[in-house]
Amino acid sequence: MSKVVYEGWMVRYGRRKIGRSYIHMRYFVLEPRLLAYYKKKPQVNQLPIKTMVIDGNCRVEDRGLKTHHGHMVYVLSVYNKKEKSHRITMAAFNIQEALMWKEKIEYVIDQHQDSLVPSGQQYISFEYKPGMDVGRTASSSDHESPFSALEDEEDSRPDLSRRTTIGNGPPESIFDWTKELGSELSNHNSNNQAFSRKHWRLLQCQNGLRIFEELLEVDYLPRSCSRAMKAVGVVEATCEEIFKLVMSMDGTRYEWDCSFHNGRLVEEVDGHTAILYHRLLLDWFPMVVWPRDLCYVRYWRRNDDGSYVVLFRSREHANCGPQPGFVRAHLESGGFNIAPLKPRNGRPRTQVQHLIQIDLKGWGAGYLPAFQQHCLLQMLNSVSGLREWFLQTDERSHPIRIPVMVNMAPSSVAVGKGGKPQHKSSLSIDQTNGAGRNSMLMDEDSDDDDEFQIAESEQESDTSKPETIAKKPEEEPALDIDLSCFSGNLRHDDSENGRNCWRISDGSNFKIRGQSFCEDKRKTPAGKHLMDLVAVDWFKDTTRIDHVARRKGCAAQVAAEKGLFSLVVNVQVPGSTHYSMVFYFVAKELVPGSLFQRFVDGDDEFRNSRLKLIPLVPKGSWIVRQSVGSTPCLLGKAVDCNYIRGPTYLEIDVDIGSSTVANGVLGLVIGVITSLVVEMAFLVQANTPEELPERLIGAVRVSHIELSSAIVPKLDSD
Repeated sequence: MSKVVYEGWMVRYGRRKIGRSYIHMRYFVLEPRLLAYYKKKPQVNQLPIKTMVIDGNCRVEDRGLKTHHGHMVYVLSVYNKKEKSHRITMAAFNIQEALMWKEKIEYVIDQHQDSLVPSGQQYISFEYKPGMDVGRTASSSDHESPFSALEDEEDSRPDLSRRTTIGNGPPESIFDWTKELGSELSNHNSNNQAFSRKHWRLLQCQNGLRIFEELLEVDYLPRSCSRAMKAVGVVEATCEEIFKLVMSMDGTRYEWDCSFHNGRLVEEVDGHTAILYHRLLLDWFPMVVWPRDLCYVRYWRRNDDGSYVVLFRSREHANCGPQPGFVRAHLESGGFNIAPLKPRNGRPRTQVQHLIQIDLKGWGAGYLPAFQQHCLLQMLNSVSGLREWFLQTDERSHPIRIPVMVNMAPSSVAVGKGGKPQHKSSLSIDQTNGAGRNSMLMDEDSDDDDEFQIAESEQESDTSKPETIAKKPEEEPALDIDLSCFSGNLRHDDSENGRNCWRISDGSNFKIRGQSFCEDKRKTPAGKHLMDLVAVDWFKDTTRIDHVARRKGCAAQVAAEKGLFSLVVNVQVPGSTHYSMVFYFVAKELVPGSLFQRFVDGDDEFRNSRLKLIPLVPKGSWIVRQSVGSTPCLLGKAVDCNYIRGPTYLEIDVDIGSSTVANGVLGLVIGVITSLVVEMAFLVQANTPEELPERLIGAVRVSHIELSSAIVPKLDSD
């Protein structure tokens, strides 16, 4: 008899009958090899309505929030990558339940992958012991979440690290500033950049909040656009309760947001992204200065530590043009980061960060700096409004459900004397499902090793211990290769200020698993690469570009003529025009028995469970640095990767469009790609002491890429 891993009632999403509005509740049962659902709790020998075999090719797709018969539900879809038409779609009324199902199903998938025997050999994964969490500063168990037991199970399997993030990647041009939190301002990853002290300074304290100003100077924003400012405060409420208020556009918002006039839903793009119209209520000489409004895209997600991220950025929309009597402000970036803290005196505590970078436009913003400063502080004070709202509210015992997307029509709020809003009771639910979804990757299926990262100061103090000294890897270092015989259409430029070019990134910029990672979870600078990056191509076409290594004269074919082995990484960017950025890594030969050789000659399941990407954004706007972040990502668990093994090469086609998570971040980045400097490191994840330490396959830095510089490739038939 099979052992039940998890079971319970869920919404059977997607079944809709004309003339009837109801929700199908089904009883789902997850077993080690099977997912099934029944009309009611199953009895002995009862047959399920539908089943799906769970193996290493299965994936749990996060479809986000959907309005289903007047209820907002969170949708998950389980399917097999080799048979996408066969899937089971399920939904939950709250994010916690959806997260639990997602974690359990992915745990079963990982168990199957861990049982695989690559290349005829058995590799035993090490287990994480409770006493090995030295230096761990902000695990989800520290926050005493209701899922701490489950997260402890995940901690015991660091080789199967997949972020259980709930939420898609940000849409076009939204920079996720919450992705990189500094140790001074958060309990989370201390190696991140966006909130480190070198980027922010304390401006003032006001209403129990700390107000910070960003120090970075940028050259791509108008002069009237202020620096980014953020307010940081603590609210005695759970993350879910605060998230519900932040997402609301109904009358409740007037009770905590003093800059809110009214708002409405313009378009629901997907389960995590929506276009909103928002009128601001600013009290700086309202008789002289025209009121402001915004049309912006809002994206949200739930992270694996229980925190929530809500991001904003202005967006033009055909159904939300300029309004008479209003100046359309431009929101460069903004949003909320809602992170759990340890309870105090039995009361929940949450750190709320609210960041805004806005150009209020008009003559007031250009000639009166005090106008911009005053309005920014008024908007940031919404954090203190949240704090006071919960301090004065007792009725919070009802279950937290996902907030419904409410369309507050302009007619539902009238303006009385003095510019104060007068509420009417007419609220409507907008269930419009938008279309546009052109948007890169990096968050949901990422490597959680950074949770175990130990501060650099602690590493330095322990360097005298012999067991922490990393051993030199057995793989041969990359040989010096004459780069003059290789060429790609993207220019190679080693200068610091180069544009529309690439260069080899310094491996010491990336931290990877060291020799003693199994015992102490320490990471060390990567050092020298296994392979040399010899060329980069930047292609475009009307269809997706696959198998670029077959192109005559490409770097992979030149390397083959010289008796060299090539790894070709083809990052495919979807859209009305399909783009591909192709990286050619070259080495003399594969070292027999090495982890990299097993990866090259292994099967797709083994490759998907090991191929890792580490991103960095050394230069870019605050919103982009946050959306991309610096968390390692297991590519095969995040997006579809197609592996093509040639006689002298392995090509990896990374389909960014296969994941809504990846698709969302892509849309964010693609709109500001010319202002970005991005670094990417590729490696094979090491899980056992025998495989450690990890080695970078290679790393690349691409600077200020121009979309117009991409060319249409001439590919030979397969």
